[in-house]
Amino acid sequence: MAKSNKSAGPEARLPKGFQDTPAEDIRATDRMLATIREVYERYGFEPLESPAIEYSDALGKFLPDQDRPNAGVFSFQDDDEQWMSLRYDLTAPLARYVAENFERLPKPFRRYAVGPVWRNEKPGPGRFRQFMQFDADTVGTDNIAADAEICMLAADALEALGIRRGDYLIRVNDRKVLDGALELIELGGEANAKKRLGVLRAIDKLDRLGEAAVRQLLGRGRTDDSGDFTPGAGLTAEQADSVLGLVTQAAQGMAHAGPLTGKNNATLAAGLAELAAIERLVRAAGFAEDRILIEPSVVRGLEYYTGPVFEAELSFEVKNEDGHSVRFGSVGGGGRYDGLVERFLGSKVPATGFSIGVSRLQTALAALGSTKRAAASGPVVVLVLDKAELPRYQNMAQCLRQAGVRAEMYLGTAGIKAQMKYADKRGAPCVVIQGGDERAKGEVQIKDLIEGAKAAASIKDAKAWREGRPAQFSVPEANLIAAVRDVLARHKD
Repeated sequence: MAKSNKSAGPEARLPKGFQDTPAEDIRATDRMLATIREVYERYGFEPLESPAIEYSDALGKFLPDQDRPNAGVFSFQDDDEQWMSLRYDLTAPLARYVAENFERLPKPFRRYAVGPVWRNEKPGPGRFRQFMQFDADTVGTDNIAADAEICMLAADALEALGIRRGDYLIRVNDRKVLDGALELIELGGEANAKKRLGVLRAIDKLDRLGEAAVRQLLGRGRTDDSGDFTPGAGLTAEQADSVLGLVTQAAQGMAHAGPLTGKNNATLAAGLAELAAIERLVRAAGFAEDRILIEPSVVRGLEYYTGPVFEAELSFEVKNEDGHSVRFGSVGGGGRYDGLVERFLGSKVPATGFSIGVSRLQTALAALGSTKRAAASGPVVVLVLDKAELPRYQNMAQCLRQAGVRAEMYLGTAGIKAQMKYADKRGAPCVVIQGGDERAKGEVQIKDLIEGAKAAASIKDAKAWREGRPAQFSVPEANLIAAVRDVLARHKD
């Protein structure tokens, strides 16, 4: 039994709610981001990178009214005792940037951004405190065509990633429809802002939890299967009936007929008109209901949305840990937020945008089989059989690099068996071997590790292995680059 060493130093432990990302996942993410970036660029959006840290007051409604603003965000004080926070999303930094550079920016200003965001919230299965988002936003126009275009952009991005029509849907609603309906049951105005937000967040869970659970959240509250209690919005039974009735009726294709009460108001009428305009625009551009659908149960949980809201939902089913079929659900969303820049400038600056949850979408693509891991993602490894010949081996590796081949010379001090294990762990497609016999002949041996692994599965004994020397061949040293390229081409996706 090993003795404990109390002076060994700090425990190596990953912070709760965070994750390490291995090389193969990073490369898969890079390929996915490149595809999304190409679609965003095709629509005319320009890249913008903002810092990970903002002054806390720039984050606005995300922060509670308290002395230490660290609920929901990670915050600290700088040398000037000003509160600073890790960005909660990519939208608040955009609003600050536009306000700070308003006079020199073209209007509308169209930008995309990708990067990590941080949330100081309770982590859970698949819910991390750091994750990546990929946003596209149009700032400086109230033209409803900008909202329609964002929906089209989202649909095109998902299809470019290999998600087929019928496996996804961009669902669209308008906050004005919901706000107007709440005004009809006397929940309008600033005095009811908190209750109204509770109602919107409850409706947002309709698809996931069902009507019975949402009815509880609209009322006194709900206790989930784990025993945790979520306080409700405090509506009366009649008010809850009214809200759910509107959503249900609209979801059955009656979104333009007004609420169940037969009443109407300016807010509700404006929302319905915006939805009708979006529908006309996307249909004229060739986006049918199997791609973009007006769906009145879409809410989005953030308070700052002021008009159309969007949800990118994957409709195909996957197996969960218990082997049950479940729908994958949302991988992105957004909407119109006409008040964020106004916080800085004092005048309204309309804006609309969409955000993709990168990690969740990547997981979905893997479940769908739309991501391909390169069969030969690692470097070619030049083995070291004679340390006196290190310059020769290093030159081989350098020649391969100069020819555009990813390569490395083994830099450890272990023997040939350990070197082969190292090459396997690195995902090397092949290794280059030159001992004294090969050097005397002016040759090198190439061992195709991918083909060798396939052959090894069918070889029954050591004699057959020695006689077959699977996937290992000799070439003149002058043909090293061509031989390695042949192996790489053989296993190219």
